[in-house]
Amino acid sequence: MDFRFNGMRPYRRNSFASVTGMIVDMTPAQMGNRRTNGCMIFTTVEDADGNTVNFIITPSTYVVDFETLSVGMTCTFYYRTDDPVPLIYPPQYNAVAAAREKTGRMVSVGYFNTALVNEDQTLQLNMDGTVQLRTTNNQYYQGSPANHNLVVIYDTSTRSIPAQTTPRQVVVLCD
Repeated sequence: MDFRFNGMRPYRRNSFASVTGMIVDMTPAQMGNRRTNGCMIFTTVEDADGNTVNFIITPSTYVVDFETLSVGMTCTFYYRTDDPVPLIYPPQYNAVAAAREKTGRMVSVGYFNTALVNEDQTLQLNMDGTVQLRTTNNQYYQGSPANHNLVVIYDTSTRSIPAQTTPRQVVVLCD
């Protein structure tokens, strides 16, 4: 864990980053000289500036709303910043989560502490009895979401710092 000092509150450095762009190609991933059995998909994304980034979608990649991704969709792909990556161009990352861009729906991926505040202290979760708490395979999560990496799906938030939201769904990324 990398802790930094921000005024009076230490915080963890965000261990997730994202790229938003249009999917321009999807092919079965290769391992060496052979193709995998179709369980991993090599996805090429082009962002609004024309930059290309490649993502590997694996069976453990959480796709928001279990939507089938396809060429031409605008999506946001989330990846771990502390995972090893090959030093190649274009960059290539393992996708932890993916979300098709939809008007009015917001997605946040990251670590949420005991107070359910994310790593960069910009979002706090208000959990009430209506929030769906699930695992990546859509099973009910039986524990507390605090101190876990989460995919948070929400529609609105306050303008406070940190912004507060009552999410419609929280998915726990079990390590």
